[in-house]
Amino acid sequence: MKLRTKISISVISVTLFFLLWQTAAERQWVDPLLLPSLTDIGLTAQELVSDGYRQVPLWQNIAVSLARSLGAFACAIVIGVPLGLLMGMSEPLAAALNPFVQFLRPLPKIALIPLAVVWLGIGEASKFFLIFIATFLSVVVGAQAAVERLARARIRVAQTLGASPRQIFLRVVLPDTLPDLFTTVRLSVGIGWTSLIAAEMVAANSGLGWMVMNASAYLRTDIVMLGILLLGGIGYLLDLILLGLQRWLVPWAGRDA
Repeated sequence: MKLRTKISISVISVTLFFLLWQTAAERQWVDPLLLPSLTDIGLTAQELVSDGYRQVPLWQNIAVSLARSLGAFACAIVIGVPLGLLMGMSEPLAAALNPFVQFLRPLPKIALIPLAVVWLGIGEASKFFLIFIATFLSVVVGAQAAVERLARARIRVAQTLGASPRQIFLRVVLPDTLPDLFTTVRLSVGIGWTSLIAAEMVAANSGLGWMVMNASAYLRTDIVMLGILLLGGIGYLLDLILLGLQRWLVPWAGRDA
């Protein structure tokens, strides 16, 4: 299927979804408190742009959440990818670290909030930690799996030809695992982005997650829905950026499909 056709189908499906949403809200098929109309959400967005929410401008909430998340994502990728690749290449290292990684990875990150507060306080460090740990663990597991899927025969051939461990890593392992690494990063960033709500529950006074949680306490469903739309839209945009980078840096990925 051509890219233009895919985009057209996506645009039509999203448009139909929003039309159904607006119709259901206008005709009150659903209680407006539970499902505000897109018109009301649009008016709320204009209000938040001009006046802010609890004296915090909307752009600032978006910027704060992005700053918190992007910093944690960058650190998780820079540390997690090399560590995961090394674990995939070294069975002793994998055996030593896997119990900790596999124990922490499925653990709900909201359960770490009390420890994060005790260890790091209620400032930005605890928020950074919650987003970082959610992203980091997924990156490590994905990078390790990418190496394990690599044909071992290629590594043995490189060793036979006298390649050093550094050359094997840079010229065999890394190029062959790059497509899987990009997929891993995309999935991990998505998981990290979903941790934003948990992170901004820690004594935050700004951010999209904070705005959604605070507004829900006052039954401001219009603000909650606006925050959800913004969180989903920004997450989708981040994924599109990573997908574009993958197609640029790894143009050979998927050609055999």
